[in-house]
Amino acid sequence: MNALRIKRVCRAPRTSEGTRILVDRVWPRGMTRDRLRIAEWSKDIAPSANLRRSFNHDPAKWDGFRKSYFRELADKRSLVSRLLRLLEEGAVTLVYGARDETLNTAAALKHNIEGERGKHNHFASSMHTGRPMHLTRAAAKGECR
Repeated sequence: MNALRIKRVCRAPRTSEGTRILVDRVWPRGMTRDRLRIAEWSKDIAPSANLRRSFNHDPAKWDGFRKSYFRELADKRSLVSRLLRLLEEGAVTLVYGARDETLNTAAALKHNIEGERGKHNHFASSMHTGRPMHLTRAAAKGECR
């Protein structure tokens, strides 16, 4: 199973990260496309401007933000499916600009995609072995100022 990672924009890209996709609605301040080394900017998969503003990176609003964002993602099935297809081909890194390395759009999107991938893998694994396939989650690591 190919890796799905998240990484802050200020962290140096590595070749092992696979396809790097910026998943923020707003372009990160002071960053160039060359510096980010992204394959694409998928701003349409980001939360709506209203949802992003209402969350405002307030940890107390995280659970509500995630629920609302997951409802929005349900209406963006083609974009989520595209990320799942990219994961079938190789590693994918969701790049984000937020300072918080755990409560951010990319982390919520990763959780959603892993759930979708788990549904698919559970079904496929059960078809072949009769047992569910278990997924592991890698935590985002590193420091950034």
